[in-house]
Amino acid sequence: MSAKPVVQRALAHADIEQAIGFYLDEANGAAALGFVEALEVAVAHIALNPATGSPRYAHELNLPGLRTWPLTKYPYLIFYIELEQHIDVWRVLHMATDIPNWMTEG
Repeated sequence: MSAKPVVQRALAHADIEQAIGFYLDEANGAAALGFVEALEVAVAHIALNPATGSPRYAHELNLPGLRTWPLTKYPYLIFYIELEQHIDVWRVLHMATDIPNWMTEG
């Protein structure tokens, strides 16, 4: 099985930038770098195994095909949908976020 390209929507990119900024401001460069590394590992996983993400929020938000995959050691979820040609990353949200509201913003 080959990896599918992973494409981030603008909101996902903004979520990632915000998280990196938080770790740079509130923690340190090592924490920010760790977040980026955890994100890269998670993205590589969903590129190869998109069906392994949880469909929980697909049901809660009535968005068929929506899946989530957690980052290791960081409280964030990647929200994505597998399309024929690529993985469409909608958001990267902190687990303490009011997810139904954040997913429908933008």
